Amino acid sequence: MNPRPSLFRAKVGQLAAGLLMGIADTIPGVSGGTVAMVLGIYDRLVTAISRCDNTLAGLVFRRRWREAAGRIDLGFLLALGVGIGGGILALASVMKVLLQDHPSEVNAVFFGLVAGSCLVVTRSIGNWNGLRVAGMLAAVVVTFLVVGVPSDTVEPVVSKWFVFFSGVISICAMILPGVSGAFLLKVLGQYDRIIGLISDVVHGQATSESLLILAVFASGCLVGLIGFSKLLRWLLANFRETTLAVLCGAMCGSLRVLWPFGNRGPEGGMIPAVLLAAGFVVVLVLDRLASRNEPGHSEDREE
Repeated sequence: MNPRPSLFRAKVGQLAAGLLMGIADTIPGVSGGTVAMVLGIYDRLVTAISRCDNTLAGLVFRRRWREAAGRIDLGFLLALGVGIGGGILALASVMKVLLQDHPSEVNAVFFGLVAGSCLVVTRSIGNWNGLRVAGMLAAVVVTFLVVGVPSDTVEPVVSKWFVFFSGVISICAMILPGVSGAFLLKVLGQYDRIIGLISDVVHGQATSESLLILAVFASGCLVGLIGFSKLLRWLLANFRETTLAVLCGAMCGSLRVLWPFGNRGPEGGMIPAVLLAAGFVVVLVLDRLASRNEPGHSEDREE
């Protein structure tokens, strides 16, 4: 039997999986990690990322390219990476227009997605002890206060160091099912900016400054992905439920920045209410699908 057709189908499948993950990573409240779990590639992805270590550096230094590529499952990562990039580029322009023309409706969907994610993470914590409850409540309060600072009284953060930091933080969500990197970007005040810059690139309107900012952001993503993947795996392996409790608290507190209704009455808020409910249901459906792949995921994480 010729293995090439099977290999081709596998790569097409990986590209498609990356495309879906890229689309998910562009939408606040939807986690690319959750999509990876739904598609059954989560364990393989986390394992490949976590192998970007000193051993890999040694192989590269000694020019043992084949062994280095095999160690990090390079073919898989490349196919997935191309798909993710395509998904982000495809949706960036759409998100830019929606954010400009329909901010309340977009925030309503985001609110529902994040609220659903909070419920999913809460349900995944089987043993609620005092430490976990306290950690979650502290995260709720701190995040609620931080994101509540009026945006019109604070100058937008334009420092390239902060853009780099935003990339580091947001990319970590890729290996945390239920936590959205796009949502973290929104909390940090960088989501609209990054989406707008990506949209400019797609339409050929990028300037040298915008390309520099995107390069800084991408560098932060790379550092975060390599530098924190092992830490996050260690935290989830050794303090999984406590870590999830704190993350869930931060997500709940951050809902303040997404509140879509403002001061409008019930009639003016009907469409946002429906969209909010729809976003909430989407996350619950994704979680139900992801739970089918949960056992294998749990075992690999404890390695």
